[in-house]
Amino acid sequence: MKPIEHPPFSRQSLQLNAPKEIDRIVEAIHGAVHHHLHRQGAVVGISGGIDSSVVLALCVKALGAEHVVGVMLPEKESSPQSTLLAEELAGHYHVSTMTIDITPALEGFGCYEKRNEAICRIVPQFEQGWGVKIVLPNDLLTQGSLNVFQLVVTTPEGQILRQRLTPHEYFQIVASSNFKQRVRTTHLYYQAELRNYAVIGTPNKNEHDLGFFVKGGDGLYDFAPIRHLFKTQVFQLAETLGIPDSIRTRPPITDTYPGGGTQEEFFFRLPFETLDTIWYGYENNVPLEEITAALNLSPEQVLRVIKDINSKQSATMYLRESPHGM
Repeated sequence: MKPIEHPPFSRQSLQLNAPKEIDRIVEAIHGAVHHHLHRQGAVVGISGGIDSSVVLALCVKALGAEHVVGVMLPEKESSPQSTLLAEELAGHYHVSTMTIDITPALEGFGCYEKRNEAICRIVPQFEQGWGVKIVLPNDLLTQGSLNVFQLVVTTPEGQILRQRLTPHEYFQIVASSNFKQRVRTTHLYYQAELRNYAVIGTPNKNEHDLGFFVKGGDGLYDFAPIRHLFKTQVFQLAETLGIPDSIRTRPPITDTYPGGGTQEEFFFRLPFETLDTIWYGYENNVPLEEITAALNLSPEQVLRVIKDINSKQSATMYLRESPHGM
């Protein structure tokens, strides 16, 4: 018998049959919400990002627009564009929405105060209202630098101050900033329980498997319909679903820090198209030489990315584990 020939590995190897995948996910959402969770509809936190937009669109197809609520949860440091795009999305799919400003809750928890206290130990002149973000080295393909975070502060005059973060300051900045995701999830569950709805999560494979989420925050939900999809595959579904161009062309951002910042510079360290292709090849035992040829990279570069994937998965394994008991 003649062996089955497979097409050569390439960037297109991640290409989905988008209509078929959408139908499969829609059926899964319907079954999860109505038959497993015994709920009447879905609540989705929408931020103007590609993931929450795709999840909202899938829920509308599965449950009907009248059984889906989009919740916008901005705070004083959120990008105004996030709310505008979320409103555009909700109007496009004719779902009801609500906007809840979580600033008072964050101030009550001391979110900004605790974060700024740590920042001032690194940059003493820092003041509330300045731009600030934390980033990883973005040169993963050119050198094997470690995942060491840096603090980037922008003054009102546009001066950029960059300092390496010590573990203590890093942990305090992240711990205080994580109040944002946890407060949002608390509101989502209130709105869901008020209606006997389910909270539908929005993480993709990149976020879930590499640990780019907050435990008890955006990592908490009743069902996660796109958790198996690479980020590039989420974009494929977005095109088929007719997500507005304004959302599909927006670079994925964190919208956690007042200095802006993309997901790439904050955590992933290289473009999703490159990361996803290498990761897919690695998971599917594609020979190294085929991955390098597909991306025009050296073996050292590909192995560096694979090492980073393994490192992140190992370091964040605790986030994906269920709570332990006796």
